[in-house]
Amino acid sequence: MPDPLFPPITPYRTLRLPVGDGHVLHVEECGRPDGIPVVFLHGGPGSGCSAAHRRFFDPARFRAVLFDQRGCGNSTPLAGLRSNTTAHLVEDIERIRISLGIERWLVFGGSWGSLLALIYAGRHPSRVAGLVLRGIFLGSEEELRCYVTDAEGAAPLAWKALAGDIPEEERGDLLRAYTSRLLAGDTVAARRWLDYERALMGEPPLSDAPDARRLAKTMIQAHYLANACFSNVAGVLASCARLRHLPVCIVQGRRDTVCPPRAAERLQRALPNAVLRHVEAGGHNALAADMAVVCIAALASVAASAEF
Repeated sequence: MPDPLFPPITPYRTLRLPVGDGHVLHVEECGRPDGIPVVFLHGGPGSGCSAAHRRFFDPARFRAVLFDQRGCGNSTPLAGLRSNTTAHLVEDIERIRISLGIERWLVFGGSWGSLLALIYAGRHPSRVAGLVLRGIFLGSEEELRCYVTDAEGAAPLAWKALAGDIPEEERGDLLRAYTSRLLAGDTVAARRWLDYERALMGEPPLSDAPDARRLAKTMIQAHYLANACFSNVAGVLASCARLRHLPVCIVQGRRDTVCPPRAAERLQRALPNAVLRHVEAGGHNALAADMAVVCIAALASVAASAEF
C-alpha cells in the first residue's frame, strides 16, 4: 500500500506553555491557522509526539494542535511525576484550548490517548465537536493484567525475557513487579519492558540502551499503571452518555495485541451511534499504512459531520 500520510510538515507555531506545578508543555500548531481545529493526544502514557504524527492531518484543511504530555517528549521536567495524573492532563488540554483561543475542536486520541480523549470529552463536552479514537484503551484492571499475561501467546520470546529475571515469588503479579522496578529507575527492567512492547507491535528489540526519553516513558507508564491510570472504567463509560450527540469514529486493528479489540467493542456499546471501523490486518501502530489510511478517512468523516 502506498504511504497514505500527508507529506512532512513543519509547525507554523511552537510554544512553551507553563501549566503549574513546575510543568511546562511543548505545544505546536500545524496546517492552516484558520483551519478546522483538532488536538492530537498521544499514547503511552509518556510516549510523546513525533514529527510523523503531524502527517495524519491534511494541512490544507486542519489546524492541528500537538503537545507532549507532562513529563515526556519536549515537555519539562522530563520524567516529572509530581502533579502528573489524568486529572492534571485533562485540565492541561483545556489550558491549551483557552490559550490558543479555540472555542471547540475535534479530539483525536490513540491507545492511552483514546482514554484521555474520552475523559476530557466527558468533563468538557461543550468544547468537543467530534472524536476520533484509535486502538481503544479503557484502563480496566482486565486490560492492565492481560497486557503482561494473556499477551504471552503474541510474543512468547519477548514475554519469556520479560518474566525470566523476575523471582518466582513475584511472577504472579508481573505488573506490580515491573512498575516497582521502573519507578525505582531500574534500567535493565526498562529495557525489557520496552522490548516487550516493541515485540507486541512487531518491531525488533532496541539496538542500544534506552535514552533519557525512553526511560522517562517507562517511569510515567509505571506511575500511571500503578495507580490504575487515575481513572475508573465504569465512570468513563457512564460519561459517554454526554457524548452521544457527537460524531465519533472508532478505529481498531483486529490484530492489535497491545490494545485488543474487546475494549473497542465495549466502548461502542456505550456509544451506540459511534462508527466502529475494524482494520482486519491492523495492529497497534497507527502509522502503519493500513491503520493510517483509516485514521485519515475517519478524521475527514468526523470533521465533515461536526458542528463548530
